[in-house]
Amino acid sequence: MPDTRARGYSPWPHRFALATAASTLVLIFVGGLVTNTGAGLAVPDWPTTFGYNMFLFPWSQMVGGVFYEHSHRLIGSIVGLLTLALAFVLWVREPARALRWLGVAAVGAVIIQGVLGGLRVILISTGSELAVIHGLLAQAFFALTVSLVVCTSQEWKYTPRQVLVADAGAIKRLCLQTTGVVYLQIFLGGMLTHIGDWFLVHLFCAALITFHAWRLAQRLLWLQMNQAKLVWPVTLLVGLLVLQLLLGLGSYVNRFTSVEIPYAVFSRLALPTTHRITGALMLAACIVLTLRVYRLLASRQTLGSQELLAEQVRA
Repeated sequence: MPDTRARGYSPWPHRFALATAASTLVLIFVGGLVTNTGAGLAVPDWPTTFGYNMFLFPWSQMVGGVFYEHSHRLIGSIVGLLTLALAFVLWVREPARALRWLGVAAVGAVIIQGVLGGLRVILISTGSELAVIHGLLAQAFFALTVSLVVCTSQEWKYTPRQVLVADAGAIKRLCLQTTGVVYLQIFLGGMLTHIGDWFLVHLFCAALITFHAWRLAQRLLWLQMNQAKLVWPVTLLVGLLVLQLLLGLGSYVNRFTSVEIPYAVFSRLALPTTHRITGALMLAACIVLTLRVYRLLASRQTLGSQELLAEQVRA
């Protein structure tokens, strides 16, 4: 294994990016609990909590909906602090300028996200619309942190041996399309949850995701079996898709039909919340896969251009 210290690699940006992404995933999960328990307005003021400083609110009063909503605020604060720390570590330890500025962008995004969450409490009349935007930005921020996890990893610091694939360009476009459709589906899911509309569009988008994921699996699993860095994220994506379809069916039966399902009290909360977090994991798998495909796959024309450029530089 190469000596990363000799190349100037620092593991700290990657570690902070990983911690930020993991805490953001927890935040999305707790946000789902807030939505599905109807606890979004359990705390009527912001940035205070029943007049208390948010960090000094008594634990003994965190009961019912207040527990979910206030926990969501506290975890959001942890994510904000981790994002600040990540941006600082990137600026100090990361040599790539683009990644340093992505850290700054993450700070801006988490500030906007916090303000949106507060406005949802204050502006009750526009609560549903703000909730959709709040949830959509949360997923975009999670995607950004996952991108930073990948781009600050040790593997990203070395020039990879690219694989020559005839339809590399088509696979790259397919990855982008799949990521876009998954993100669109998250938006449609938010509309369905908060406004109760666009169910048929949500269903059609699920079919699109299934089609795109099948095409990706077909091309990457059948044609590139020796590329583990591409095999595992596309396999994970397909597995999550199957789980997501089952969760979506369960959520539909639970919410829109009179069919009794086992453990109904638990299922009403668990099904939609798990459905939301699985969507976030699908988006993360798409991000990882897309970044690696763009880094590892090359067409004959691209590879020839790179070799020509290398020869000109040596000359």
